[in-house]
Amino acid sequence: MSKNLRQAASGSPSDDPGTTKDFEFTQIAADWSSVTLGEENPKALLAIRNGLTTKQDQNNGDYKVSRIETIGGGWIDETRVRFASDLKEKDLEKYRIQKGDILFSHINSDPHLGKTGFAERDYEDLLHGMNLLLIRANPEVFEAEFLNRVFQYYREIGVFISICSRSVNQSSINQSKLKAVEVPLPPLPEQKKIAHILSMVQRAIEAQERIIQTTTELKKALMHKLFTEGLHNEPPKQTEIGPAPESWMMCKVGDVAKIQSGGTPARDIADNWSDGTIPWVKTGEINYCVIHDTEEKITPVGLTNSAARLFPEGTLLMAMYGQGITRGRVGLLGIEAATNQACASITPTDKRRISSKFLYYFFEYHYEDLRKLGHGANQRNMNAALIRSFPLMLPKLHEQAAMVTVFESLDEKRVLHERKWNQLQNLFRTLLQELMTAKIRIHDVNLQYEIRS
Repeated sequence: MSKNLRQAASGSPSDDPGTTKDFEFTQIAADWSSVTLGEENPKALLAIRNGLTTKQDQNNGDYKVSRIETIGGGWIDETRVRFASDLKEKDLEKYRIQKGDILFSHINSDPHLGKTGFAERDYEDLLHGMNLLLIRANPEVFEAEFLNRVFQYYREIGVFISICSRSVNQSSINQSKLKAVEVPLPPLPEQKKIAHILSMVQRAIEAQERIIQTTTELKKALMHKLFTEGLHNEPPKQTEIGPAPESWMMCKVGDVAKIQSGGTPARDIADNWSDGTIPWVKTGEINYCVIHDTEEKITPVGLTNSAARLFPEGTLLMAMYGQGITRGRVGLLGIEAATNQACASITPTDKRRISSKFLYYFFEYHYEDLRKLGHGANQRNMNAALIRSFPLMLPKLHEQAAMVTVFESLDEKRVLHERKWNQLQNLFRTLLQELMTAKIRIHDVNLQYEIRS
């Protein structure tokens, strides 16, 4: 093992590059070595230890202390910490997080076991707290960020689940089991290149996340301004559902729109569902989006023999029932489709007074007010009568159109960057898998992309 370690660190290949060999958990390049995390000659890790146990405050203190919530997305989030004071100098030195340190979630529920946070710099005031292991790699053996990516890969393929001990509601990995884990060991130059490539993609993902967050916050702020002051900064007037522009007309939804619901064909009759071609919307698919397809489809027989009915493209839908945050959400049909009985269709009766798209954004803005309509012992459901009675504030049609244009442009921007985010996430997972198993090698990778706001 020691000879292999020295050979790997020096960058000298041990086998013919381009071939692979079996490994404990997967396959690795034939010219790579491997090492257990507890290797002592030379040491693979300079430190692996539990965190500081001390009284912590949620808001105030001289020092930040990490916790499980501090590690997210593979990095350290300094906004999600606790605080401590009156610590001894020896504790400060021992538990202060250094550049290259890896915080490892060794006690958690199965989906979060093995999550890591990587320290990209030295911290003056951030200490390693309890319920996380701190892992400090030996720089003569590991590029620290490469080891962090190995942990991410192992979490993806279930290594940590396979070695954990289980108790009620959580699993844990003790240090001896973690030290026995064998990890791939490419030459240090290759480790650095692998880490660099994966970091590039991670940074691109984070850039998309920032754009999505900024766009979402901008839309929220604009909705508040326009639905309270209008396009012309009008003084607001108070209504049942909060402030609204002074010139806007007040009515009820039922005064300007028709409310209908759908139905569910009998599940035990195969002719209602078998080889169905008619899209059939459920409440879980209504989520502030244009619906272009559905999980389930019914047949013409099912449509005829149930309360389901076809609604045209452009119809506004609202979820009347649903657990959690589903109830009160709206969406627009991008296709002709039927719905179940828990979905309300809302169709303007006079398109010279109101548009479906304006209603869509009006309901999005008043989501919390809509949810207050619900009633029921165990689940606060809505119904068509309650929706009809909901207060509605209407500007002139040209103002509605201008507001819709603003909101649609922000939605399009968010959707574009969500698509880029998904593509980059898929790229990251693919690269992580293929670089760690040597299906592709560093010299084969050519990443070219541009991040646009």
